[in-house]
Amino acid sequence: MSGATQAAFVSYSSQDAEAASHICEALRSAGFDVWFDKSELRGGDAWDQNIRQQIRDCTLFLPIISASTQARAEGYFRLEWRLADQRTHLMGRSRAFLVPICVDTTPEKDADVPDSFSAVQWTRLPEGMPTAEFVARVGRLLKQPAAGAAADRSPQAGRVPAEPLSPRHWRIGVTIAVVVAAMAVAYYLSVSSHRELAPLSRPRAVEPVQSVSRAIPDKSIAVLPFTDMSEKHDQEYFADGMAEEIINLLAQVPNLRVPGRTSSFYFKGKSIKIPDIARELGVANVLEGSVRQSGNRLRVTAQLIRADSGYHLWSETFDRNLHDVFETQDDIANAVVQALQITLMGGPLTRQKGGTKNLDAYQLFLRALSDFSLNSKSALGSAHEHLDQAIKLDPDFALAPADLGWVIVLQSQHSVFPQKEAAERARLLAQRALQLSPELAEAHALLQYIHRTYDWDWASCEAEGREALRIDPSNVHALVTAGKLARTLGRWDDAQRYANAALARDPFYTYAIWDLGRASYGAGRFADAEASYRKLLALAPDFGGARSHLVTTLVQEGRPDAALAMARQDSDEEDRLTVLPIALQASNRKGEADEALHTLIAKFGNGQAYSVARIYAFRGESDLAFEWLDRAYQQRDTSLLEFVGEHLFANVANDVRYKAFLRKMNLPE
Repeated sequence: MSGATQAAFVSYSSQDAEAASHICEALRSAGFDVWFDKSELRGGDAWDQNIRQQIRDCTLFLPIISASTQARAEGYFRLEWRLADQRTHLMGRSRAFLVPICVDTTPEKDADVPDSFSAVQWTRLPEGMPTAEFVARVGRLLKQPAAGAAADRSPQAGRVPAEPLSPRHWRIGVTIAVVVAAMAVAYYLSVSSHRELAPLSRPRAVEPVQSVSRAIPDKSIAVLPFTDMSEKHDQEYFADGMAEEIINLLAQVPNLRVPGRTSSFYFKGKSIKIPDIARELGVANVLEGSVRQSGNRLRVTAQLIRADSGYHLWSETFDRNLHDVFETQDDIANAVVQALQITLMGGPLTRQKGGTKNLDAYQLFLRALSDFSLNSKSALGSAHEHLDQAIKLDPDFALAPADLGWVIVLQSQHSVFPQKEAAERARLLAQRALQLSPELAEAHALLQYIHRTYDWDWASCEAEGREALRIDPSNVHALVTAGKLARTLGRWDDAQRYANAALARDPFYTYAIWDLGRASYGAGRFADAEASYRKLLALAPDFGGARSHLVTTLVQEGRPDAALAMARQDSDEEDRLTVLPIALQASNRKGEADEALHTLIAKFGNGQAYSVARIYAFRGESDLAFEWLDRAYQQRDTSLLEFVGEHLFANVANDVRYKAFLRKMNLPE
């Protein structure tokens, strides 16, 4: 294909695929470039991402509607339709034409499509048989400048405007998106990562948000949490730590895919069969085991299983002294590598930099990790205590101060420490960790977070991020913090790349899914952002801020009723009030919006200056918007780090004060 990329809209029924084939053939015969995917059951995230890219890049989008598509107008269709429809609202040559095609006798008004589809002229092609008039109309549309795409929204859509595309644009290829592909219904129900956006009140299986292909490599393994077989069942933290250390060791192996802790531990306590876990995580092999600790004796049993056949590739029981726990972990990891027939050029695996050989300090560290994952005020307090004790027992244990710095950062979000105090304490801990172990990626990532969140020092932040990723390119903390800086500076493609890289390493890592949603929102890819936030809420229903950001995304998609319903679901009053005035305003309920805004200011105004500024900007009240922005700046409100790409400021973006504020924060204009 020449020229710009083509795009496709996907239909379930073979009847529609046949109709699409006729349309495609007629348009190609007329000399147009048409993207038409006839592959069978190819699927996967790579294929899915390709479809989205085609929709983003096409010049003309032709959704084929029939009784069969209406019968299955579930989340997948709505998501792709909205994605295409968004492009019809853009300006300039980014805009796309939209011409829905009805290929059977079903009235268009009954079709379950976005409301905006009813604002454009439909074409009826019974059984998908294109006529000469249809082909000619397509030709007339494609000779229009992209900025004139709105012309097709009237009954005179075939009228040719005065200025056609230049010869150069015509030569690089006219692109058309045609509704495509006969796919089995069962296939879509089983493999799509975002086909159905179920109500949040109905739990369902969650699939990871990632851009990697679903082809499962043989050299891939998930390490499941080890079972605590101790007599009192009070060693769960130790069993979890055993699995996590093995994950960290195996993650060093080149070309071996090892999902991170968050993803592997997601299935803990769930009655899910190993083949299903392996399929969810995209791995061919699973390592499971058990730990029994009795006094100073340790028994560890581990087995490596081929997921598709259930065949045991390797298993062994280790009866050791408790002080040999580190050697046991190394032995298991190296045995797994040998069983998978992987050659290690540098010799046996070595343990992570910055660790400890002090058993008591190590056990305290494991207890802290267990508490840290809960992210509650009390659990973080417990993690803080355990890490403090671990540092006292082994002052050279570099990972302990690095992790304590992260704990303090999270504690400040729970109002345990003032923001300024948390920043300085975390900074000193990161610097101490680097004095002990200069090549510790976690400490560099922590400094990067501090430089961005508290210092607003973009250059130092970028330098620390580069160093963290140089040391460990797959470190999830480093990838996520690098993505946060990219978002702050409006580098949306970089932000998405970092989030996807983190998800490739840890597909269920909630913070990376959150970051992917934020990157998509900033870039104006609202359907993608919605998909990420819904994934996040299905995975972690109480994830702070997920509902409120989904609300603003729905507002940008032109769905105020859905936004208002979502805002009212948020049980956190502060989060709810930051977006409720926006949803009410978008729903033309100004009196209620005023009341909600006054409540927000009265209750939380001191800490939500940026949120108040967003609301006034959305209402078009520019003086108040900039007054509250200045308050947020004086308070060093960390929410200002999301200022670039916040579409709620669109109504005041042409005000000279908008660019002046960007310059004050040293952000790109």
